[in-house]
Amino acid sequence: MEFSLLGPISVTSGSEELSLGPAKRRSVLALLLLQPNTTVPLEQLIDSLWEDEPPEHARTVVQGHVSRLRATLAAGGAEAYGIELATHGSAYLLRLPEELIDAHRFGELVALARPEAAPADAVPLLREALGLWRGPALTGTVTSPPFAAAAHALEERRLSAVEALARAYGVLGEQEQAAALLYSAAVNHPLREGLIAALMRALFRTGRQSDALEWYHRTRRLLSEELGVDPGERLRAAYEEILRAEATDRGRKAADPARGAKDASTEGRAFHVKPDGTAPSPEGGSTGAAGGTATPAGAETGRERAGAAPRLLPRPPARFLGREYQLQALTEALADRTTGESPLAVVAGPAGVGKTACAVQWAHLHAGAFPDGQLFADLRGFGEGDEAAPAEILRDFLLALGTRPERVPGSAQAASALFRSLVAERRLLVVLDNARSSAQVRPLLPGGPHCATVVTSRSRLDGLVATDCAWPVGLQALGHEEGAALLGAMLGSVRVAEDPAAARELVDLCDGLPLALRAAAAQLTARPRWRLARLASALRDERRRLALLSAEDTGIAAALRMSVARLSADDARLLRALANSPDGHLNASAAAALAGSDQERTQDGLERLAEMHLVDEEATDVYTISALTQLFARDEGGDRERGRESGDGTEPGGQGGRPGGTPR
Repeated sequence: MEFSLLGPISVTSGSEELSLGPAKRRSVLALLLLQPNTTVPLEQLIDSLWEDEPPEHARTVVQGHVSRLRATLAAGGAEAYGIELATHGSAYLLRLPEELIDAHRFGELVALARPEAAPADAVPLLREALGLWRGPALTGTVTSPPFAAAAHALEERRLSAVEALARAYGVLGEQEQAAALLYSAAVNHPLREGLIAALMRALFRTGRQSDALEWYHRTRRLLSEELGVDPGERLRAAYEEILRAEATDRGRKAADPARGAKDASTEGRAFHVKPDGTAPSPEGGSTGAAGGTATPAGAETGRERAGAAPRLLPRPPARFLGREYQLQALTEALADRTTGESPLAVVAGPAGVGKTACAVQWAHLHAGAFPDGQLFADLRGFGEGDEAAPAEILRDFLLALGTRPERVPGSAQAASALFRSLVAERRLLVVLDNARSSAQVRPLLPGGPHCATVVTSRSRLDGLVATDCAWPVGLQALGHEEGAALLGAMLGSVRVAEDPAAARELVDLCDGLPLALRAAAAQLTARPRWRLARLASALRDERRRLALLSAEDTGIAAALRMSVARLSADDARLLRALANSPDGHLNASAAAALAGSDQERTQDGLERLAEMHLVDEEATDVYTISALTQLFARDEGGDRERGRESGDGTEPGGQGGRPGGTPR
């Protein structure tokens, strides 16, 4: 007879699974199995089975479940296995050999494994232990805090075993195995920093640096948005180790061309990052974080300038289509060397239009023109947490360029000066994503004539155009043809070709925004039997449209919420008023009437909304607001009214704006 806690609660006798009955009866058994050979008071069972006030007959209910469990176990031959469910006054005792419980066997196997000392033996032990899991622990029990806590404790033990198995794989040099194992766990536990840190190191050792860094930035955003905290020491340490190790390895190859050529022949071999930040070569020797033997400070700086070539770009965007005009505009702006200045372009447009994708696509297409490296940073200008401080980004850049941590200046001004000095003679590309303001960007701009910078923002960043001669590159919504092509790339051309009229309608309902179209494609991918017309019909319901155009941690509502959160209270009220426009087309006079404000003040507000791409100025004093923005503003207005009725004085926009619920 075997008892299972690591998945659905079950009991098997021979090859037969015993029928355990309803959730409360399974929960009684689970609680007794969690404390085998120990008396469990009746009151503890009652408290665990009922989250709220238990009924008057709770004792009778529990006694009935125990009686039926006793009969079920007896019918399965419990006595032959030395199993007895006994009553001790007002408590119960499940007496049995503990090795019959899968959670106990799991613990014994994990305890025997020594992933660092004996990795070859640890791997089969840990794989057998993890193989005992058949799903989330304690599945089928009642949803009360005691069972939630017990399931969480078991899940923590499972994750610890996953991390131990990954360490064993790592010691054996099987980095791909370690990365695959950790990836699966990290997807389901995106806020477990130790797990993410281990995954980052494993990915880096397999040569997937951009994936490793992308996991760091994704987790940092989630920590900020979900918990309001910054990355902890373990996650931050992994990030800095990767930046330093990459810079050190490239610096070593540049300083010794013959060695660099030799390393190129072993590029597929694992590159191990030690806890202290040193990086052994594939042959087994090691170099220090700044390149090895001690040298004078000036010589070290020279090597930093000459050697490090970081490649920090995210992965190329999947299924990127079109935007030929904007890509060509970026090429013309950033390839201009006639002025002797460092060229700068600003990719601006509304939320969800694909600014980051366009900038990253161009950066990958032209990475060869910048052999000294490509830097990337998310400035978090439009997010639920605080925007990135320039000092934070400069520290990351300097570490990536090979600067030792103790030599990174503490002030943003000094760090900016050192950054410009290091890159003055380099051919370097800098991509600054999601900027909030020109002031946030300026300290991060390189000064060398061979460097180029791309900035993306929902704001036009007119300040950069005025003071730094930035070249503006605007992104607009996709037309019918481009939008249908994106759907075809996501869903398959055959499925889209079956109903071209519905595809065109979907583009309209998504306002031609790539983010919305991708979310719509995700809905259809999850429902392979749906035709495009069925989703179009669902999206016509304005009450459901924003919800349907969301996919897990991304969506149009979340993106718009972050833009609105940066508005002043007056501008947020104006946007809500514009949501009542019948056709989304209006001038300052009509907008003032809707807002109940004077025309001059309304004109100023409209210009600020246009700068943030929440409205579009089609011609002089002719403004349009998209359907999705109108729907979102109406929902926000409804939330505000409900907040007033409930006594909550907060409202979207301004200092009192609610942070928003859906993560970016």
